[in-house]
Amino acid sequence: MTISIDEIGDRNYRISAHVADMCPPDGFTYNAFLIDGDEPMLFHTGLRKMFSGIREAVEKVMPVERLRWISFGHYEADECGSMNEWLAVAPHAEVAHGQIGSMVSLADMAYRPPRVLSDGEVLDIGGKRIRYIDTHHVPHGWDAGVIFEENSRTLFCGDLFTQIGNGKAVTGKDIVTPAIAAEKMFGFTSLGPSTAPNIRKLAALAPKKLALMHGSTFEGDCAGALGDLAGFYDDQLRAALPADFMEQTAA
Repeated sequence: MTISIDEIGDRNYRISAHVADMCPPDGFTYNAFLIDGDEPMLFHTGLRKMFSGIREAVEKVMPVERLRWISFGHYEADECGSMNEWLAVAPHAEVAHGQIGSMVSLADMAYRPPRVLSDGEVLDIGGKRIRYIDTHHVPHGWDAGVIFEENSRTLFCGDLFTQIGNGKAVTGKDIVTPAIAAEKMFGFTSLGPSTAPNIRKLAALAPKKLALMHGSTFEGDCAGALGDLAGFYDDQLRAALPADFMEQTAA
């Protein structure tokens, strides 16, 4: 495992752990993001075994004791496995997450009570405004959500657009095709009638960057990429339904 850190925007840092022997020959990346406001936020903690490496990367930017907020897309080991290790080294830090995740997991699993965020709520961390958005079951998990950093218009996508390999920190290349390939490989999305609409509501934010947990940060037509991904899942849902389902629903 190798860990690198890159500034992908104004005081927004991508901390990338590349695991070479996973999904050979290209490997797989796990990205955490440090949003360095007056009250810094870490979005994704990484697995417990990644804690020391990610901590070293954070300390290249700031003292770890400054960390104020910890957040992630949903309750899963690669997203929040080292949550309590971070709470132990950052005495003023709180976990910030949605109502479902806080109720079903974090109220019990986090060492300190979580800061519960409602859908659409904005957390002002000083110089950065973080909007929390519920995306239940997208890409998987009842508690799923994303954050939108309003100042830079960066959407931190969690597992959306997951792809194999270890690309550049920031890219303008197509991220939809490799995301579809990874979906077909892993089948990680909880496919249902709300899948595509949940993704399209993110496109309506008109983000300028898409910060992927598993892949490069995308800079380009972000709304178009989200729309194309939503279209893929629409097609997948139609293919999974009985041929006459839509006619029965309309009737």
